[in-house]
Amino acid sequence: MSGIDKIASPSTAELFKQKQNGIESGSGEGFADKLKEAMEDVNELQQKGDEAMADMATGQVKDLHQAAIAIGKAETSMKLMLEIRNKALNAYKELSRTQL
Repeated sequence: MSGIDKIASPSTAELFKQKQNGIESGSGEGFADKLKEAMEDVNELQQKGDEAMADMATGQVKDLHQAAIAIGKAETSMKLMLEIRNKALNAYKELSRTQL
């Protein structure tokens, strides 16, 4: 059963040593970077949706189906971002209520 020891996850002390030495697992991007990237993507989709709506209003739309898809993507991405925000705020509130 010596193979089981190799499967075990690293201990907290080992993780702390790795962090002190500057060795972090993963790509090195933090949560804030990922969140910023996601918000930029949502902003881009919103801009495309706004352009599609403006084109539809002025009659300059070339492909109505593609315009409708762009608007739908913008709406869906905004709803998802709002839900993520709500979940993050709820988690923060829950942590702030936690007594140490």
